[in-house]
Amino acid sequence: MALPLRVAIAGTGFIGAVHARSAQRVGARLVGVAASSPERSAAAAAALGAERAFDSAEELVESDEVDVVHVCTPNYLHVELAQRALEAGKHVVCEKPLALDAEAARRLTAAALETGRTHAVPFVYRYYPTVREARERVRAGTTGSLRLMHGTYLQDWLLYQDDDNWRVNEEAGGASRAFADIGSHWCDLVEFVSGHRIARLVAQTMTVHPERLSATHRAAFARDGDGGNGGMMRPVGTEDVAVVQFETDKGAVGSTVISQVSPGRKNRLWIELDGEQESLVFDQENPETLWCGSREHATVIPRDPLVLSPPAARLATLPAGHPQGYGDCFDAFVADTYSTIRNGEVIDGLPGFADGLRAAEVTDAVLRSAREEDWVEVATHPVGAAR
Repeated sequence: MALPLRVAIAGTGFIGAVHARSAQRVGARLVGVAASSPERSAAAAAALGAERAFDSAEELVESDEVDVVHVCTPNYLHVELAQRALEAGKHVVCEKPLALDAEAARRLTAAALETGRTHAVPFVYRYYPTVREARERVRAGTTGSLRLMHGTYLQDWLLYQDDDNWRVNEEAGGASRAFADIGSHWCDLVEFVSGHRIARLVAQTMTVHPERLSATHRAAFARDGDGGNGGMMRPVGTEDVAVVQFETDKGAVGSTVISQVSPGRKNRLWIELDGEQESLVFDQENPETLWCGSREHATVIPRDPLVLSPPAARLATLPAGHPQGYGDCFDAFVADTYSTIRNGEVIDGLPGFADGLRAAEVTDAVLRSAREEDWVEVATHPVGAAR
């Protein structure tokens, strides 16, 4: 029997804890974690059930005790830590955005492909069974040619001027915030389901709060706690809202609205694909059904492994009526990543660094379009596997 993979997590905030949970649930050893200081690392190791605390992320990614590194740090550290992990012979799971711009993402993707190590980016919304069912209906031609793609990704956790987090800071998070953080998920999901690529776009962005009450150490989605910086006001250069209209490489048109300042919306990722014969709707906050509409009728397909297509049923691990959610998607993503590491064959749908690069290319195009107030072409790259 193969020994469990030895996994370590660099970065122990909200998303690092999610990675740690899934790694343990699918049978890996959580050999260590690293936070922003040795003291925080020790506290996180105890809280997450890790075997040890590393004094730094740099020590963690190069340790001989580790097979797989999960990079969950602030964005500006992603490239350096992922590169060092790859050079040390590790397999790497890196949070998005893969890099602060497309050029850096391109270099990191090329380096990962050269090493032959497994590399993955957690676009985990791909792992809802109803998303896979939508993808299979498009692939089978049930929808007919797609003509229109539209939807939103709305949150409210940065609604007020005293809401803050390191993601708002350009130096830590990058030039784009709302779009790079959640708009990238929307675009990845639409392209994954449809098989189309966004070819050109026009975008408008808005910063609702040009200044925020500085609290960069506050945890994501938190409303209080350790904010740091003495409560001083600081300027904000990243966007709260992005509105994007686009055309695809296969002749469809579309639009999306991305916001982190929409009151009452917690994590509303919603997509609709309208084809010649059928429309498909997926709502991440209500993922147990897929809405399918035609001119004559509308059908709601349940997340029931007995009625789903095989690619979707593989991910439906509970009987119908027993809800699955975000955590289950993350478990499935991590399980597919570790299976690819062990078996050497990339499982269909596993998002790799090439998908992270794709997100960076779309994000760069959105920022450029908003800056130039014009349509821009979206750069493209050859699609690479996660290995």
